[in-house]
Amino acid sequence: MTGGAPLRFGTDGVRARAGTVLDEPTVRALGRAAAAHLGSATVVVGRDTRESGPDLARALAEGLVAGGASVSSLGVVPTPAVAHACRVDGVAGAVVTASHNPWHDNGIKFFAAGGRKLDDAAQDAVQAAWDAEPSLDAAGDPTSFVDPVDPVDGGRAWADALVAAGAADGGGPSPLDGLSLIVDCANGAMAPFAADVLRRLGADVDVLHASPDGRNINEACGSTHPDDLRTAVVAAGADAGLAFDGDGDRVVAVGDDGRLLDGDDLMAVCGVDLHDRGLLAGGTVAVTVMSNLGLRRALDDHGIDVHETPVGDRHVLEALDAYGWVLGGEQSGHVVFRDLATTGDGLLTGIRALVAAQRVGRTLGGRVADLVVRAPQVLHAVPVAGDGAAVVVRMADELAEATAQLGSAGRVLVRPSGTEPVVRVMVEAFDAAEAAAVADRLVAATRRADAATSS
Repeated sequence: MTGGAPLRFGTDGVRARAGTVLDEPTVRALGRAAAAHLGSATVVVGRDTRESGPDLARALAEGLVAGGASVSSLGVVPTPAVAHACRVDGVAGAVVTASHNPWHDNGIKFFAAGGRKLDDAAQDAVQAAWDAEPSLDAAGDPTSFVDPVDPVDGGRAWADALVAAGAADGGGPSPLDGLSLIVDCANGAMAPFAADVLRRLGADVDVLHASPDGRNINEACGSTHPDDLRTAVVAAGADAGLAFDGDGDRVVAVGDDGRLLDGDDLMAVCGVDLHDRGLLAGGTVAVTVMSNLGLRRALDDHGIDVHETPVGDRHVLEALDAYGWVLGGEQSGHVVFRDLATTGDGLLTGIRALVAAQRVGRTLGGRVADLVVRAPQVLHAVPVAGDGAAVVVRMADELAEATAQLGSAGRVLVRPSGTEPVVRVMVEAFDAAEAAAVADRLVAATRRADAATSS
């Protein structure tokens, strides 16, 4: 088969609706293309709870074997468990997951040997090899690719490491002793692990959405749909709640008053805690362009510098690695602790934030309230017929005017989407009415610029 591959790498691997352009021959070909570019002849593969996961994971393994790799299965495990195995054992890894997407989608994430996501050069090399041969209908049977007998075994080493890290961070074996928590596992890969780890650290834990059936992953639950968790935390009088996404690399939290706490809030709590203890290398936190102005001000108030990266935890990790910093992340709940992990880890993030709040005698929600005053944020996705990047360039004068108007009390971000034919307009200002007015003006400017560049 010749021609371009039907799929391309996005900000976090390859993702599409399973059974359409993402089918077994395509995934098999992707595995074969990737085998030579992962930095290790040994690859561990995990997956989330989607119905299509077992067949796609086996197809990926078949392709990797066809490319010369030796492959083993970790079974259903969170993405950070795969990255942990890669880091500890020095092997490469892959995860069959579509993260927070609906059950009918799926995708592939790769980790190079040691647990880092593929850099641009390796990703480009995989894409080129895949483009050259985008389908593989048959391959050898990977006899070693058998799920663990005990479904928890694939993530056991990672779970044990989290317990050890939480105990070390909290100065004792039960740093969450006395806390009442509710966790929402999104009917995903965190379901067998989250409550057990938190209980081992001393917390009293109730669980929501931990009965995956292949089709209920992320369905009205988890980090993208936390309403059930908010209701449950308030009704139970719990101290906090944690909601994960389908593959467990991101988390959002809920305070004891039901307030939603996102990645920015959790980074504020953890960043200030690490800084106060002299553990924030370089006195800097890496955030993406989407992080709220309230986080930036909270960190600045505590003498912490902010380094800004493009959207995507891969870019955050690149900054952490380049400068030796230890904390960075995204508003969505992808938070990376470089001293302990090589990728976002929702459970690790929740543990560290809870321990940090405990250290100063506050609930998690109370600690966020101490630190962060969020700027209202207005978001618009404006459909464009032409090239989004050209549209943004044409808006230079309007962007400069909006930025000057808001000054230090606000922020403007206008960027072309990497996945859709839209230009995303974001305006933050501590004056909500002003934010809305500026956003409306920029939406109109986007439409004018699109009309001019498309004509």
